[in-house]
Amino acid sequence: MKTRFLVIALCLLCSASFAQKRPKAQKRASATQARKLRPVNQRAGANSGANLQPSVLDTTKKVAAVPLKPFDRPLDGYYKKTNILSAKVTPYANLRESDVAFAKRVWREIDLREKMNQYLASPKQRLIDVLMTAIDNGELTAYDPTSTKDDPNGDSFSKPLTGPQAHSKLSDSSVVDTFDPKTGDKTGSKVVAGEFLADSLIKFRIKEDWVFDRQRSIFEPRIVGIAPMVKIKTSGDVVNNEYQPAFWIYFPEARPVLAVKEAVSRSNDATGLSFDDVFMKRLFSSYIVKQSNDKDERIRDYAQGIDKLYEAERIKKNLMDWELNLWSY
Repeated sequence: MKTRFLVIALCLLCSASFAQKRPKAQKRASATQARKLRPVNQRAGANSGANLQPSVLDTTKKVAAVPLKPFDRPLDGYYKKTNILSAKVTPYANLRESDVAFAKRVWREIDLREKMNQYLASPKQRLIDVLMTAIDNGELTAYDPTSTKDDPNGDSFSKPLTGPQAHSKLSDSSVVDTFDPKTGDKTGSKVVAGEFLADSLIKFRIKEDWVFDRQRSIFEPRIVGIAPMVKIKTSGDVVNNEYQPAFWIYFPEARPVLAVKEAVSRSNDATGLSFDDVFMKRLFSSYIVKQSNDKDERIRDYAQGIDKLYEAERIKKNLMDWELNLWSY
């Protein structure tokens, strides 16, 4: 019995001693493996005794360049405005000459200094900037407003202008002397156009026809042309106080351009209102400066001061009364 207990005790001691020796063997193997993996220069420095030097990092290895993410501009808001960009022009109803029972041509002016018209000169989207950009891109044609024998008013769209010519009509011009580059003698003078400032434009002129269509029984205005107004320098620094058209734009041609340009609203940013809607819905304030007559007179030719406004209101009232007098109650 004693012999059996001795055998069991010896077995337990042998297993305990083996368990203690095994971690040391594993530590010895891991140290040997780490020594093998150590760089050659470090092993050499370790064996040199006194010539111990710190390990030097290898800077010759190039880090792979990380490709840059392409710039994706975030949406400025929570929805994208696409209705204006894809807007189509609503055409006028067909009008036959035999259906026109009454017609009157009227010229009126829009003053951008009035509160109702200030949005047409908003720095965010100016009407004149839209027109000039379309002229530069070849989408619109500007016409010379100079009066001729065949065109006394200069608004019959008879002579087209180029883009630079249209810009020169808007900007102030000055006379500059020219000199011979070799001798320095004066050879003459030339007219040089200055820089155009969009904020200096404060008026537009509209030419429109008021027509009564007997087939549809509708009395409506149809805009024919629109012109920015400028003050003309007559001689030197003397400026004529009267505003004159810089050039004329044929309105039916301009409608597709105006229909995709949003007009800024003071009260609501989500109106979806285009410049074409502004003119078609008559969302502007204006006053009449001329109506067609046998003497081809303007209001200022026979009225002065505040009488011009009274005459403009009288013409406007006559147009409205003509339609009202068609009906009996």
